[in-house]
Amino acid sequence: MDPFHGACPYHGDCWEGLASGRAIEARWGKPAADVTDDAAWGLEARYLALGLVSVICVLSPQRVVIGGGVMNRPGLLEGVHREIVQLMNGYLASPVLGDGISTFVARPALGPRAGVLGALALAESRLDHEGWPHDRPRIDDMGDTADPRE
Repeated sequence: MDPFHGACPYHGDCWEGLASGRAIEARWGKPAADVTDDAAWGLEARYLALGLVSVICVLSPQRVVIGGGVMNRPGLLEGVHREIVQLMNGYLASPVLGDGISTFVARPALGPRAGVLGALALAESRLDHEGWPHDRPRIDDMGDTADPRE
């Protein structure tokens, strides 16, 4: 039994309260970047995998992309892969939960820019679908209206 009560101010030992950067700092007394103990990172891999197994079993995603500061730890993603395969224990017959785990659970291909670029892509798709709101100025409607080529 883990004696750590978690770091989430709302739920204590929820997934975020056990596996986030704040949780690592609360548990070990220093920022995640300063934690060097392999056992600490093994526990982190286990908690991340427990949450991901729940997501996989409930939502059946085509791919799981995980990023953020904690995932910058060398070897952590590989530890998460091992833990997921062990926890699933063949429960679902799928190659992605065995030999294909490294392509099924992966870091974002765009690295740290993924969140910002994803938000921009979402906004662009909304504009393509719904059009620009008529009551809002467009960037090209603001400021100097003179054509700079003239």
